[in-house]
Amino acid sequence: MLHLDQTGHVDSPQVDAASENHVDVQQAERTFNELARRLSGQSYAAAQPSKHWQSSNTASVSGTDLEKGEGPEKQPFDLREYLTSSNNANQAAGIKHKHVGVTWEDLEVKVIGDTDHKIFIPTFGDAVINFFLAPFLWLWGAITSFFTNKQLSTRTILHKSSGVLEPGEMCLVLGCPGAGCTTFLKTIANRRDDYASVSGNIHYAGIDAEEMAKHYRGEVVYNQEDDIHIATLTVAQTLSFALSTKTPGSNGRLPGVSRKEFDTMIQDSLLQMLNISHTHQTLVGDEFVRGVSGGERKRVSIAEMMATRARVQCWDNSTRGLDASTALDFVKSLRIMTDVLGQTTFVSLYQAGESIYELFDKVLVLDKGRQVYFGPPSEARVYFENLGYRPLPRQSTADYLTGCTDPNERQFADGRSELDTLSSPEGLENAFYTSPTYNNLRDSLEKFNLRMETEKADQEAFRAAVLADKKRGLSKKSPYTLGFIGQVKALTIRQFRVRLQDSFQLKASFGVEICLGLIIGGAFFNLPDTAAGGFTRGSVIFVAMLTICLEAFSEMPMQMLGRPIVNKQTTYGFYRPAAIVFANFFADIPFSAVRVFVFDVIVYFMPKLARSAGGFWTYHLFVYMAYLAMQGFFRTFGLLCVNFDSAFRLATFFIPNMIQYCGYMIPTFNMKRWLFWIYYINPISYAWAGAMENEFMRVTLTCDGNYVVPRNAPGMNKYPDVLGPNQVCTLFGATSGSDQIPGKDYLMAGYAINTADIWRRNLAVTIGLLIFFLITQLIAIEYFSPKISDNSVYIYAKDDKETKALNATQRERKVQRNEKHDEEKTEEQSLKERKAVMQTHRKAFTWEDLNYHVPVPDGTRRLLHDVCGYVKPGTLTALMGASGAGKTTCLDVLAQRKNIGVVSGDILVDGRPLGPDFARGTAYAEQMDVHEGTATVREAMRFSAYLRQPAEIPLEEKNRYVEEIIELLELQDISEALVFSISIEARKRLTIGVELASKPALLLFLDEPTSGLDAQSAWNLVRFLRKLADQGQAILCTIHQPSSLLFESFDRLLLLESGGETVYFGDIGKDSHIIQEYFARHGAYCPPNMNPAEYMLEAIGAGLAPRVGPRDWKDIWLDSPEHERVRAEISEIKAQGLAVPVTAEMQPTRYATPFLYQLRTVVRRNNIALWRSPDYVFSRLFVHAFFSLFISLSFLQLGNSIRDLQYRIFGIFWLVVLPAIIMTQLEPLFIFNRRIFIRESSSRIYSPYVFAIAQLIGEIPYSILCAVVYWALMVYPMGFGKGAAGINGTGFQLLLTIFMELFGVSIGQLIASISPSIQIAVLFNPFVGVVLAIFCGVTIPYPTLIPFWRDWLYQLTPYTRTLAAMLSTELHGLPIRCASDEFAVFNPPATQTCQAWAGEFISAFGGYLDNPLDTAACRYCQYSVGDDFFLPLNISFDDRWRDAFILFSYFIFNTIVTIIASRFLRYAKR
Repeated sequence: MLHLDQTGHVDSPQVDAASENHVDVQQAERTFNELARRLSGQSYAAAQPSKHWQSSNTASVSGTDLEKGEGPEKQPFDLREYLTSSNNANQAAGIKHKHVGVTWEDLEVKVIGDTDHKIFIPTFGDAVINFFLAPFLWLWGAITSFFTNKQLSTRTILHKSSGVLEPGEMCLVLGCPGAGCTTFLKTIANRRDDYASVSGNIHYAGIDAEEMAKHYRGEVVYNQEDDIHIATLTVAQTLSFALSTKTPGSNGRLPGVSRKEFDTMIQDSLLQMLNISHTHQTLVGDEFVRGVSGGERKRVSIAEMMATRARVQCWDNSTRGLDASTALDFVKSLRIMTDVLGQTTFVSLYQAGESIYELFDKVLVLDKGRQVYFGPPSEARVYFENLGYRPLPRQSTADYLTGCTDPNERQFADGRSELDTLSSPEGLENAFYTSPTYNNLRDSLEKFNLRMETEKADQEAFRAAVLADKKRGLSKKSPYTLGFIGQVKALTIRQFRVRLQDSFQLKASFGVEICLGLIIGGAFFNLPDTAAGGFTRGSVIFVAMLTICLEAFSEMPMQMLGRPIVNKQTTYGFYRPAAIVFANFFADIPFSAVRVFVFDVIVYFMPKLARSAGGFWTYHLFVYMAYLAMQGFFRTFGLLCVNFDSAFRLATFFIPNMIQYCGYMIPTFNMKRWLFWIYYINPISYAWAGAMENEFMRVTLTCDGNYVVPRNAPGMNKYPDVLGPNQVCTLFGATSGSDQIPGKDYLMAGYAINTADIWRRNLAVTIGLLIFFLITQLIAIEYFSPKISDNSVYIYAKDDKETKALNATQRERKVQRNEKHDEEKTEEQSLKERKAVMQTHRKAFTWEDLNYHVPVPDGTRRLLHDVCGYVKPGTLTALMGASGAGKTTCLDVLAQRKNIGVVSGDILVDGRPLGPDFARGTAYAEQMDVHEGTATVREAMRFSAYLRQPAEIPLEEKNRYVEEIIELLELQDISEALVFSISIEARKRLTIGVELASKPALLLFLDEPTSGLDAQSAWNLVRFLRKLADQGQAILCTIHQPSSLLFESFDRLLLLESGGETVYFGDIGKDSHIIQEYFARHGAYCPPNMNPAEYMLEAIGAGLAPRVGPRDWKDIWLDSPEHERVRAEISEIKAQGLAVPVTAEMQPTRYATPFLYQLRTVVRRNNIALWRSPDYVFSRLFVHAFFSLFISLSFLQLGNSIRDLQYRIFGIFWLVVLPAIIMTQLEPLFIFNRRIFIRESSSRIYSPYVFAIAQLIGEIPYSILCAVVYWALMVYPMGFGKGAAGINGTGFQLLLTIFMELFGVSIGQLIASISPSIQIAVLFNPFVGVVLAIFCGVTIPYPTLIPFWRDWLYQLTPYTRTLAAMLSTELHGLPIRCASDEFAVFNPPATQTCQAWAGEFISAFGGYLDNPLDTAACRYCQYSVGDDFFLPLNISFDDRWRDAFILFSYFIFNTIVTIIASRFLRYAKR
């Protein structure tokens, strides 16, 4: 093993030993690329070996095989050469090393909950009950906590453990799932937030954990199992950002190397080391954004953590998804980095081969959180054999050690049993504590501690090196390498790129903004400078500002979606959380400023607002400042809330009040005194007032038309055409005898707004609130942002009578199975005997000359090339290759799952083309584990069995089969756990179980079924597949990192290399002798101690190592007799299949079960899902209740004045806002459920029509409940039902409210069904909401609507019907009595009474005179009955039932379109 002395020089003899163990990635062909030459060229005369490295590099370049056009970027990269040269150069330049040994003593970790504690999923019913009981429960909790000191119960998940890992050493952490490997790694990495308590001592080079977390956070890092990245950044940009925040200062770099050069060097080395240089300009991607492959994305995660240059690294199953060769290369790279740089490395791996195992210095074995071994890897196997476990020489050591802790898999030596062998976790722990290995451990630990306390050389060097890394001016105590301003700069650049590269989002947001601007501008087009333009000017300013401000609502979910990335990168020490707040603010400004500017230009000039440069820029300033303030407001809530539903609930406290209390709907002097304070904390109120002041201080309105009282009706000429002395202008701010009303007077009289406040108050406060919300974001993200635990905590559904009985049976069978290990062989023999009986005639599957081309920007790209092969019944075929070789692509093409690109070649079943029932006859366990998250494990399998097995099979038989699958996959203990809560490994088994539950008649496809499983689970799974194959099942599966034993379980292998080229197809043979002979015949001899599966990949050049031999292996295959035999075998299979007559079976159907059965089953699942989703359903009910309540609080018990009439209209108008709220909440759920449906529809489980109908049916009961609650809190507090319609009218309004609720659900599902993603769906919402609300005839009164809109869009808008029916029902026959300040007062001509002068006017226009017989100060009220208000608006009480059912017909129409869209629009490109 390679080790360094304190000066960092290499101990040569150990290098040789390492090379014998294949530590060096390319020991046979040493090379040094351009990057190393640059470094050595810039190094110092002291680093003499650089000349040798340059010459060796030149030699390797001259020897490069350029046959395939390989440039310098294809040269092998020698990591040891590179690191050693740079390390020596650093030492020569005086840069300190960072050697951090880790010690832990009595380390113990506890979590909340008892040992047998189960967490049950809360339901909608629980949520409702808890909401009402919450105040009482809180009070009771406060009282009991005051009198008692009861602490939360905890359980230990990692028992007392001790150990030491010195600099330059690597530790392999092994254990079954649930053993505590992840907990151990996270605790060592100082990530303690997920646990109730962590006790014991951990020291890093003598520094305690608390100081390490405070001052050296980025030096101890943890790489989690899941890959979390920003999908729209390229690989190069992802690494570039990571490096930019960790680039050392000038004291930590070589002299003459700039920051940019340093970053480029490190980035190039990481990309080459991990063999992903070809992806540097490819998007990282995720399940929604196409990008690099899964294996390549895992390597990006590895590179990102390596960019931290941390000296203590914890890697949690980081080879998941990597092929065996790449996994070995990765661990070799870790070995070299650990050796040369003196790192301290902890790694947990599943399925670690012997080649990987031999690279470690220590191995830690955990069993149920107990330390059962820690010591040299070479002694571990012997240690467990001495305890009484059976030696299994063909099993890799890592698998053997893990197996010894697994009750289901361990085997005892001859003559030994569980009775006389220590096998419990406690027993194994005690055995270790009394062993010589533990004594050696204690001795090493004490010696290392003593050295750390006395010498402290490593500690001082570490502190000095970290200090040298910091940028100048950065505090010595800061845990960051880069200063705060530098962090903000780096993050701003990154966030700007994220927005810029999301081109679809960018184009869509600008497109929607322009459309909204044109619609609002068109609706209020060319407003007159008369009294008629007064109220509408205020309306356009209000609508435009509200549209822009509420767009910022989308910031709330974006903050939550970005939280995992922020959490990960802050633990890496890239930046402090506060930096992302400023970065988001600055990065968004270029985009939002342009977008709002374009919108404002349209909305300002089309309605003909005051046309002056000063007027426009002032208006734009207020609108944009309001947008930024509201953006900060919503971002604050996004940072504070755990999930979108809780944020949505919180937002309902504010949004309706912000809209109502901005001064437009309710003027300040009419606001309820006890709610008046909302106006003063409302950002929109100041911005709207400022924009209003800006407009009205520049205009003077002329009083004419409908604002003059009394006036002539058509055909009359009694009254003057211009404002006369016996007439009055009813516009706010009018003065007697003048028809000119200054805008500032109108504002003061109508809204109590003073134009003098425009700068001194309104702008100042708006900017102040903007800054205030920036500060609240900083406080929220630094101190209050919820930490989302990535611990897997199982959440269960409550047992019913049936599941209790089933679980009891499963437990009994598990105990019986554990007692019958020796019967395994007999069972397998009986299966083989049954095989002949069961396999009467099962069809064979063949493919020839399979090619697949996909479109790319510059044409097409071939991913598969002339692939041939077959799968016979009763055989298990493996599909292998390097990451990115096209394994999943090949599987997708064969399973008919591709819907883009061009597939050519023959895919046949028994020599015949695929029939319509092919998808039904096959099962495909995909790599992405997509399931209905709220179903239990048992329910998920039953759903598959019910709908995919033939309808004639009895339900009891299907249920029995599901129980067998649960037992075989060892999911008994979590059969009632909800899918979203189970671990990655359990979810993988569930994916396979769901497919197996379908009993595929033809073929079973599996994509990387063992990825993410531990060795024992992988072996169990492959053994189970072997059993299925022995029963006649044909199976084809891709596989990564198979052990020798696992590999031999397969009958045949299809091996692909890069470009989708076939390298081998044929039998594997016992001990893999057939395939080994094939490769040996062509110069690739597999060493006896090496896994053939790993060696094959190395031989064809799948990893970093060059291929074996001068020829490309695909050419060798094409020229081989094996290839000819495969062709002949395929021809024979086809001939045999065609010879079998086609039986006169029933017409094959696309689905196994009838339509109504599908619908019933899917609706049942949807109902259960919604019942178990209280956050979603209760949030919706909560929003309706509080929305209605808050509005009603402003309009309590309305009377009969004109002002109360307006408030009735406002109260009713809020009903049309409901669909927008429903859409926002419903669309993400529909799109997520569609994602599940896409996976299920590929297997023809149920029809797309069933999916769409079931989604709607599930929502209807909750929609009716929400409608009833909204209606009750609207009608009774406001005092509705006082008109002629009475109580019956309020019942009719309930029906309309239900229809509106259903319309909201259906329009939301329609938009979701035609949208490819959530991000696109939410862009439709403001467009739909604004258009429907503006053109319904109330926002802009029907008489003043432009004829163009009035003739079609007014009639087309469903809200026209809603408001017409609601208003006519409420106002019909409602007597109106003006309050004293609501009368229009005028003087009649001399000698005339009020009635004589204004009687004809009142007869024509309605209203009444309060003093008809007076001869002066006539008091005219505009309305005498509610009908006077709505009749001029083209609304009729007699049409209310017609209008109600026209609204209902929109619901039917939306449903039909949703069903059709679900059938034809899947947006599932693959």
